[in-house]
Amino acid sequence: MPLSDAISALRAGRFVLVHDDKGREDEIDMVIAAEHVKPQHIATMRENAGGLLCLAIANEITTKLGLLYMHDIIADVGKVNPVFAKLVEGRAAYGDMPSFSVSVNHRSTYTGITDQDRSLTISEMAKICKNIDNGGPAEFARNFRAPGHVPILIASKGLLRERNGHTELCVFLMKLAEMTPAVAICEMMDSATHRALSIDKAADYAKKSGIPLVEASELKEAYQKARVA
Repeated sequence: MPLSDAISALRAGRFVLVHDDKGREDEIDMVIAAEHVKPQHIATMRENAGGLLCLAIANEITTKLGLLYMHDIIADVGKVNPVFAKLVEGRAAYGDMPSFSVSVNHRSTYTGITDQDRSLTISEMAKICKNIDNGGPAEFARNFRAPGHVPILIASKGLLRERNGHTELCVFLMKLAEMTPAVAICEMMDSATHRALSIDKAADYAKKSGIPLVEASELKEAYQKARVA
């Protein structure tokens, strides 16, 4: 399917699958715009994807919220506790620093982990992101608590110019769709192999489900064109 189909799906509140490079994680994430998330979407991601459900947000928004990378928070604690300093040594096997920040729950949730609760946290965070210049930071501090059950991922400032993770790929896809750059993502797992779902199986799932499947190469090409334009 062309990239335009993925953009149309996101705008309509439907899922998109995003595959990063085979030389990187070689994983497929199930993706949906945060502003459209409902409890049934969380259930679908939990049942049909099964990985860690996170909320990826554009850097310009997380900066205004005062969010920090978890790696930097732990490294700072490591200045007084050497155990924490050890925890942040080295990089992941695929070469990047993680994009994790804090995890949050909306204050109206109960445990925070149910489909209803995570849907509420994500959709309310989308409102914060959309209204970032209209009281967003104050609303965030007032209505959310940490730690919670929705990990926030911070996209790199330069997006695909700096990092080619699902965080950046999916935030850029949201920008292509001209939507609030906050997106729920979840890795697709394979219960038969106990590994990440293969691209072939993901393609079969996408075809049967009528979900667009986007390759990282398509997004990189679109990013390069956007930079030149």
